[in-house]
Formats: sequence, C-alpha cells, structure tokens
Amino acid sequence: MNRMLISAAHKSSGKTMVSIGLCAALAARGHAVQPFKKGPDYIDPMWLGQAAGHACRNLDLYLMENDDVVATFARHASEVNLVEGNKGLYDGLALDGSNSNAALAKLLDLPVMLVIDARGMTRGIAPLILGYQAFDKDINIAGVILNNLGGKRHESKLRQVIEHYTDVPVIGAIQHDERLSIVERHLGLMPSNESHVANAKIKQIGEAIAEQVDLDKLLELSRKEPLPTPHKASVSALPYGDKVRIGIARDRAFGFYYADDLDALETAGAELVPFDALRDAHLPEVDGLYIGGGFPETCATELAANTAMRGEIRQAIAGGMPTYAECGGLMYLSRSLTYEGRTFDMVGAIPGDVQMHAKPIGRGYVHLKEDAEHPWPRPGTNPHPNPLPEGEGANVRNNCLIRAHEFHYSSLENLPPDSRFAYHVERGHGINGDRDGIIINNLLASYTHLRTIGSCYWATRFVGFIRRCKGEALNSTSMKEKAL
Repeated sequence: MNRMLISAAHKSSGKTMVSIGLCAALAARGHAVQPFKKGPDYIDPMWLGQAAGHACRNLDLYLMENDDVVATFARHASEVNLVEGNKGLYDGLALDGSNSNAALAKLLDLPVMLVIDARGMTRGIAPLILGYQAFDKDINIAGVILNNLGGKRHESKLRQVIEHYTDVPVIGAIQHDERLSIVERHLGLMPSNESHVANAKIKQIGEAIAEQVDLDKLLELSRKEPLPTPHKASVSALPYGDKVRIGIARDRAFGFYYADDLDALETAGAELVPFDALRDAHLPEVDGLYIGGGFPETCATELAANTAMRGEIRQAIAGGMPTYAECGGLMYLSRSLTYEGRTFDMVGAIPGDVQMHAKPIGRGYVHLKEDAEHPWPRPGTNPHPNPLPEGEGANVRNNCLIRAHEFHYSSLENLPPDSRFAYHVERGHGINGDRDGIIINNLLASYTHLRTIGSCYWATRFVGFIRRCKGEALNSTSMKEKAL
C-alpha cells in the first residue's frame, strides 16, 4: 500500500489544490485512491472525495482518540491513501504538538510531502527545509512539491539549491497558474456541490499535477506496510430495532455531512432518503429528517421561493416529526434569514431570525454538556440486545463533556425567553454564548456539528429517538382505533 501526508509550511500554500490534483491524477492512472482530511473540515473533503471517487474520511486528533484515528484509517485504507493536512506541518492547538499534523504523521507512519509556496524564494528555501527536518527528527519529510513557481528559470534555481543543501528530493514543481485556483469566499473554498464546473475543474487540476509532479517517485517514496487495526475502537454505532427512513437534505444548500456519520446512521438501522430543499415540492415518505450544514445564505432566494417544501417541513415538525439540524439546517428552519441587506422567509419552525455577519460568531472546537432537556434516549437506558459499552454509556449518562466544533458567521436572534435547549456551552458560542441545541417539539437544532466518535453516539441516539416517536405514534393510532 501507499500512504502519505500532504502538508505545508503554512496555510494557503496550495496543499488542497495539490491534494485534489494528486487524487485525480492517480485515479486517472487506475489506482484506487482513498482520501483523508485532518481536522473537522467539510469543504476540502467534498473536493477530495469527488476527485478520488471515494468518500473522504476526517481524522481529528482533538475530537478523536488515537485508536479511533488509527481504526478509521485502517478500516478505509485502500491502495493509495492520501491525507491532506490542515494549516502547517507543525501547527496545532497544543503546545506540545500532540494534535498537530506532525503528530498525525507519526501516529499513522505517514511520509510527508511538503508543499512549499515558493513565490519570491531562491536560496532561502534551504534553511526552511532543513529547519523543518531538524525540528522533529521523527518526521520523515520524504519529498518536496514546489508551488507557485515563476517560470522554468525559477524552478531550476530552486532545484539546484535544494539538491546542494538538503537530501530531500523535489518530486514536483508547479508553475503559477490562475486556472488551478478554486473560488474562495467568506467560509473558505466554494463547496464542490455548489460548483457546476467542479468535475471540469478537478480534471484540469489533475492533468496539471500529472504533468508537473513525478507520480512514480511519489508512489516509490510513500510505499508502506498496512497498519494493524486496533483491537478496540469506539467509533462504530450499534444497531438495534426496526429500520427507519430518514429524509436527508442533499443539494447545493446543504452538503456538510461526515461520511462516518452517514455510515453510523445506516448501521444503526436508518435508510437515508435524499431530498432537494431547493427544487423538490414535497418531502419523501420518511419517519424523520436530517438537515446538515451548508450555505443556505447563498441559496436563500431559491429556498425562500420553494414555499411548498418550506410548508411541508414546517408542518412535519409541528406535527412531531423527529428532526435534527446542524448550523445551515438551523438557519433554514428559522423564521427568516437576513443576508447582504435582504431578508428571506425560511421554514419558520424555529421562532427566531438569522442574521449574517461580516466576522465569525462561532469558530473552532466546542465543549458541550448535555442538559436534562435533551430529547434523545441515552445509551444504556433503552432495553435492546446490543447495549453500548458500560464505560462509554456511563460517560454520556453522567453528562460528560462532548467535544465537537462550530463555524458560523450568523446569529439566531429574537428567540422567546422560555426557549428550551439541549446543551450548556462550556467552550465556544453555540446559539447565545451559553446554550446550544434549541428544542421545538421533536426538533433538535444547533450550531454545533457533532461527530459519532468516542462517547458521542449521536447517530445511534437519533435513530433510537425516531423509533421511539414512531412507536408512540403507532400506539396512539391503535388506541384511537380501539376506542372507535
């Protein structure tokens, strides 16, 4: 097998473009490519997954235990495994580097391909590479990919310097080309599900990378033995009960879903039924709804215009349909959304109004403590043949800290003073700086993005909640029929 970490000296060096291009170029040569992304990002994984033809998996040393990370990597590993880092190689929250890209490289034994933005650089590139090698001797910087070169002469000078002063091979030299860039806006790259030219852009980047990166050398430097799968990993959900159907918004407005969460929902017994909140006039026949993150503000005109869909969702939630919404989903379910001076009607299930801002309101990792108001059944409280491991179930029951993340430029305003919430926010912002997870009937909507990892079995719990609500509805109908 082959595995590698695509990292950089600092963010905005071009590692995402290089990673997308490598996935596309290697897949075009017939290799089975499995992409991974370090951190909680949604957008880069969408591009990587589309380029590779396989869903990208997130690896997060802050949210996941080391065994979770290794198990996730080993479970999904393929012929060629490419991990795109976030920020710089040694960047991370912890002073000791325990959640840095370098720590991930050590944990998974990943040769590092260092992408260097070489604009304006000549001889100074040597101490940069030497310093990155010297900072941590356990990191294998296997190759360098030069980016944003100013021509063949610039490339020749850099190659001579690197060859003279270092022992690191140059495996790629990418000339500056505006055509290889992906549109950015206030929250980073434009998601591939919004870009109607995504496939053409990926093909263009892949062809450029294939011409300017030595793919054979890359594969030679990244060849490794497979990693053993840890005996214990607490990332998989535990199925029980009958199947339920969950309607999931999958369109240009809503596309932020972790592949592992979708797997966990299906493993727990859910059939995921996609619908388009922009174009579909009716909801599919489902037992529950899941509306994830995305950019409803950029699609606000179309979302507002689809009055039939907004009305059906509002009625479904008012009628008690179990619903879970994260960030963009919360915004869509609000009463209104104001963006760039215009106000748009939204679903109206949440009695509050969303206001977009120029700067982030909540950004980064969050710590939540679950409140007694939380409506979903807790692990260990439901009689079923496959209970959660006692230690993990006890953690949730004892109101343990939930680690997750948020990234939103909007605020939810004008909520009633007696609003009910599912979480206390220990770190982060949530809805109002102190609480997150507003509860309306059987709806739970939050700015926080959860992951089914560690002791946070949200997917299993949500499916269990849908089953319970479905069972109560059937019992109620049966009682009424008997009364008649």
